[in-house]
Amino acid sequence: MFFKKNIFKNLPLAAIFQCLIILFCLLSFVSCMPARVSRCNVRINKKYVMMDETRDRLSLDYIREHYNLTPRKPLIEPRIIVLHWTAIHSFEASYQTMYPSVLPSKRKDIASASSLNVCAHFLVDRDGSIYQLLPLPYFGRHVIGLNYHAIGVENVGSDTLPLTDAQVTSNTALILYLLEKYPEIQYLIGHHEYLNLEDSPLFLEIDPTYRTIKSDPGDAFMKKVRNRLKDQYATGRLKKIKSAL
Repeated sequence: MFFKKNIFKNLPLAAIFQCLIILFCLLSFVSCMPARVSRCNVRINKKYVMMDETRDRLSLDYIREHYNLTPRKPLIEPRIIVLHWTAIHSFEASYQTMYPSVLPSKRKDIASASSLNVCAHFLVDRDGSIYQLLPLPYFGRHVIGLNYHAIGVENVGSDTLPLTDAQVTSNTALILYLLEKYPEIQYLIGHHEYLNLEDSPLFLEIDPTYRTIKSDPGDAFMKKVRNRLKDQYATGRLKKIKSAL
């Protein structure tokens, strides 16, 4: 039958070699492309921080000590998305700050709570480029009381370097992607809003003294992002913070 014939039988070796070279180049090009989810119009570049046994151990220690939970692996079941700003004015410096597994010695303000370094799952540069720092659904330390089921999104900027419209657009697209990926996610907050959930079932922290006051990413940024997501709020896909209380 036709399908049993060798399709390369009548081709010269040079032509076969050229076909193989072209195929190899195409495969290499595709493998080097950033991950793309066309349905939600978001491009995600993977740039993981240090993923080692130390991060695993410190993450499990944090989960046990702060939530009294004992999972076998440091994984979460996402139910909430938390937006941040880095308070650092460059992407590379922000990335390098979160890269180590162990908290830098200069972070004396939170060192007593854990030696695990702070890290969000995503980092958005000022031009809107999105980088994934932690594989999902890995545990990340980025918001007190909510880490055990929160996906964190850091944005390069601060109170003196306001976040950009490009970051608004990218955060919106990333949130839509995460809502599609994890149907259990129902809430979106800014880091500065986390204490509004302290009396809700979402919040869990054994140490009553472990709290910090945050200002990121600010009401103005959250308002812009939420305006882009008004359809998700209107249909109940996303719930307002007060409905979680």
